[in-house]
Amino acid sequence: MTTDIIIVGGGLNGPALALAAANAGFTVTIIDSLPVDERAAPDFDGRSYALALASQRLLRGIGVWDQVAGDAQPMLEIKVTDGRAGEGPSPWMMHFDHAEIEEGPMGYMVEDRHLRRAFLDAMQANPLITQLASETVVAQAVEGAQVTVTLASGKTVTGGLLVGSDGRASGTATRAGIKRTGWGYGQTAVVCAVAHEKPHGGIAHQFFMPNGPLAILPLTEKRCSIVWSESDDRAVELQAMDDAAFLDALRPAFGSFLGQISLAGARFTYPLGLTLANSFIAERLALIGDAAHGMHPIAGQGLNAGLRDVAALAEVLTEARARGEDIASPQVLARYQQWRRFDTAALALATDTFNRLFSNDNPLLRAARDIGMGLVNAAPALRRGFIREAAGLTGDLPKLMRG
Repeated sequence: MTTDIIIVGGGLNGPALALAAANAGFTVTIIDSLPVDERAAPDFDGRSYALALASQRLLRGIGVWDQVAGDAQPMLEIKVTDGRAGEGPSPWMMHFDHAEIEEGPMGYMVEDRHLRRAFLDAMQANPLITQLASETVVAQAVEGAQVTVTLASGKTVTGGLLVGSDGRASGTATRAGIKRTGWGYGQTAVVCAVAHEKPHGGIAHQFFMPNGPLAILPLTEKRCSIVWSESDDRAVELQAMDDAAFLDALRPAFGSFLGQISLAGARFTYPLGLTLANSFIAERLALIGDAAHGMHPIAGQGLNAGLRDVAALAEVLTEARARGEDIASPQVLARYQQWRRFDTAALALATDTFNRLFSNDNPLLRAARDIGMGLVNAAPALRRGFIREAAGLTGDLPKLMRG
């Protein structure tokens, strides 16, 4: 099997790149370790994503937004507070309202099940995309102007460019000799969804507590997605609780502003840390998404950063082909890395700094950050800058993210 681009990883970034590249005329083969039926499962499991406005534009550009738009919840406001569970938030806060920018909502909350289904349907409808499900890569080799991957089933796929979109423990990066830099935070995220009595008004909340932040993110109807960062030991305890005990533990941090709450899906946990690939490229290879960078979910930018990779790489490849260049030449791939590496490093540093600054109970740091939040909230120009950053509208945006 021969193709222009081989993508390893069928999560969300991989399919997004497959569609962006195929829409530009490239043939694409995407290799996914999971079966299609598992990817297409319609059941709600509690997992959701915060899509910045720029990411929503990309999804529209690659033809999947219309399928998920009816199930997307606009994020109209963001409220950031500091405090302790059971004591309520500090009076100092940052409040961001989408009405302060002209483009519309800062972003949208979309459930994982709707995104997965939309990507699968769009890929199946595109004749330039070949999906190899329930397959894993066991070897990869570059020979001249081609790269060949060998699958566990014995099949081989040959292409011009190999793209790793296979997560923080990327086998694609490891086989290419790309090392990583990073560290853990001693925190674990507990992820679930809750139903509540009162309407949320499209408001996202970020409540910073000593052990880590609690994000309360609005979903459609009277539901919210919860991302609760806790110490590793406490997270193990929370995950081991039955539903009633877990809700009892959550309520002091969640508060009563939305009325009574109940679980609306399964609970998941994942360890939190920072990991950056020392290079985003190698010979005839590029990394995107978590294979290139993984960071704390404190700003909700994980998937958004991956989609920026997708948009940037698709644009670099399309322009290279138009110039008659080899799309996987060192010069072409270097342009992709130069575009994305500084932006990613800056975002990783920002999330790392914010987590260290806020995930503690030091009274001096607490006073300093509360004053800082108050100053930002009182300055319209700073506030507007934060809103545009949250919407993904800052920096050197790829064309797919400019609409």
